[in-house]
Amino acid sequence: MTRIACFNVNSVNARINNLISWLVSASPDVVCLQELKCMDENFPYEQIENLGYNCLVYGQKSYNGVAILSKHSIEIENKGIPKFDDEQARFIEAIISLPNNKSVRVISVYCPNGNPIKNENDEPSEKFLYKLKFMDALNKHVKELLKFEENFVICGDWNIIPREEDCYDPKAWLGDALFRPEARGKWHEMQNIGLTDVFMALDGRSHQYTFWDYQGGAWARNFGIHIDTLLASPNAADCLKGYKIWRDERDLPKASDHVPVSADFEF
Repeated sequence: MTRIACFNVNSVNARINNLISWLVSASPDVVCLQELKCMDENFPYEQIENLGYNCLVYGQKSYNGVAILSKHSIEIENKGIPKFDDEQARFIEAIISLPNNKSVRVISVYCPNGNPIKNENDEPSEKFLYKLKFMDALNKHVKELLKFEENFVICGDWNIIPREEDCYDPKAWLGDALFRPEARGKWHEMQNIGLTDVFMALDGRSHQYTFWDYQGGAWARNFGIHIDTLLASPNAADCLKGYKIWRDERDLPKASDHVPVSADFEF
């Protein structure tokens, strides 16, 4: 069984003890991290490598940053979405060699937030347009990958709330970039071209959140949103065996505002 996980750590150095503890308890084979908030040279390689993980890092000072951790050999394919001019570290792609002479392509993605959606002229803001362009570029790349008919999994903080029941109160999110129909349309396009939302395939219940803001007592009041999940290619989806939202991680001291999610595959 191969466990692949996704975790927006919201500063890897600030949450390193939480991350290490979770890696030990969950024992994922592959982990995609988002929002590292550090340069490559400041990533805590030694502490993670001591647990038996290889680290592939695409960092950025103070913001963004993505990484792939793997217990198996790892080969970089892309830092940044191919053919997309992007100065922000939000995408990293690698091939993981599995022990049974098989492999899986894994992508860690941190989708732009997109807020505010309007500028001072009441026109779509640069941040919102960037969010849509990022998703368009990702969708285009995924279409190319699907031609290879291989196992691949995209792990992401998508900053998109797919359904009304994926947030505590839809009215509270009206006008927010995470809930705008344009953004949700880009998300559903990824399913339409052939990817499977692992959460929806194996669970799909309402109000199963992956993020709770630090403000307004969101965690204590369970005012959360579901924005972190894995998307699987048709080949990988056929190998799905389990899925978990590690909700209890949000209740720990110095926790990230996101919790890990993981899927088990029998490749």
